[in-house]
Amino acid sequence: MTFERRGAMVSAMALAKRATVYLEPDLHRALRMKAAETDHTVSELVNDAVRQQMSEDAEDLEAFRSRAKEATLPFETLVRDLKRRGKL
Repeated sequence: MTFERRGAMVSAMALAKRATVYLEPDLHRALRMKAAETDHTVSELVNDAVRQQMSEDAEDLEAFRSRAKEATLPFETLVRDLKRRGKL
């Protein structure tokens, strides 16, 4: 992946920030194996996973915003209704 920066093309890795992340040994081993098998770097796999998680979070936040004006139902009312209908 490349980006344009002040008229020059720069690779994503040149713009990357370094971070220290502590992984469980088994997870680190599995990640290294997946990187080798897929011809990707560990950094690429971690970036993809973080990007996917952030995307899912953004979708969740949008769903919360879009439903913010919906009426709420108290939990106790829900439980009473489920019991009344024989679901509990």
